[in-house]
Amino acid sequence: MSTSIQGYSIFGYGDMITDRYRIDPYIQALKAAIKPGAVVLDIGTGTGFFAVLACQFGARKVYAIEPDDAISIAKQVAIDNHCADKIEFIQALSTQIDLPEQVDVIISDLRGVIPLHQYHLAAITDARQRFLKPGGVQIPLQDTIWAALVCDPEYYHKKYLSPWADAPHGCILTANRQFVTNIWHRHRIEPAQLLVEPQVWTTLDYTTDLEPNVKATRTWTIDRSGTVHGIGMWFDALLAEGIGFSNAPDRPECIYGNAWMPLTEPVDLAPGDRVSVTLQANLIGEDYLWSWQTQVTAGADPQHVKADFKQSTFFGEPRSPQSLQQQSDSYVPTINESGKVALTILNSMTAGKSLGDISQALTQQFPHRFATVAKALSYAVGLTQKYS
Repeated sequence: MSTSIQGYSIFGYGDMITDRYRIDPYIQALKAAIKPGAVVLDIGTGTGFFAVLACQFGARKVYAIEPDDAISIAKQVAIDNHCADKIEFIQALSTQIDLPEQVDVIISDLRGVIPLHQYHLAAITDARQRFLKPGGVQIPLQDTIWAALVCDPEYYHKKYLSPWADAPHGCILTANRQFVTNIWHRHRIEPAQLLVEPQVWTTLDYTTDLEPNVKATRTWTIDRSGTVHGIGMWFDALLAEGIGFSNAPDRPECIYGNAWMPLTEPVDLAPGDRVSVTLQANLIGEDYLWSWQTQVTAGADPQHVKADFKQSTFFGEPRSPQSLQQQSDSYVPTINESGKVALTILNSMTAGKSLGDISQALTQQFPHRFATVAKALSYAVGLTQKYS
């Protein structure tokens, strides 16, 4: 129930488990998939909820994978539910492990607000290729992502105009708008706020090999007047044949919410106007870079471009000339003191030294930074946990 490199809080796990609109279909799909004696892989087990249910439904063995320290709670949960002997907990990313056998069922929920989230697609593809028996069952099977134009003046003003365009207390803050209008948010969209019929942006079929990057253009012809403030996105989940759920605006609200991507400026639309939106998601490093390009042309005069916006989360973060220079392929980096500290720790790990020895070395080499062994140890633990 978590794939994130930065894990959920315990309250977050609780919110996911108590979201009946989401959890009930998952339980139904899991119960239908597990046959007596089945072997199950639970990717992102969190605090062990699905792993325990799998045992209760008849699984012989469950491999429960979770990179977060919440796995320590999952082990106690398994003991409390008298199934610890059937569950093998592994604290790692699923892509970094091997299993001694293939499995009959893979269950996961590695999504964020929408399914394109961190290493979700890579993890699912890898697990299916390496761990799933021929004819085995995957949960979920498919996610369909939708997009639509949204009118929400109140939310737009709150997030993207005030305080940036309202000069609060006489202070002009308009320079911030170029950044905030390139940041998307989790925001509940109401059905009445949709200006057009939603269109499918993409379908993710988890039974096939999926590329992490997605790009598609969708175009709407407007049939009624209104003002568009942003683009809304959500998904329909197919967990098993006939079993699923949706976080669409016309369905009960669930834990995921909706994705909301603002336009640079609101645009007044008239019947006959055409709105073309190119949505693109590229996995870069540990997360996705999102881009959305919106062009509005007048119905009466297709050559008349009413709006042409090019937005991206890349532009949502201020970058100084110095930081941009440091990202150039011609830049020659030099190691700073933090880098030297990290290098000392990594070299010590390679040499097989203990944390105590590493901490002593840090206090000797960087005495102005680590006044005590305890401070050095605290720093070393944080880095060694990431790379050990």
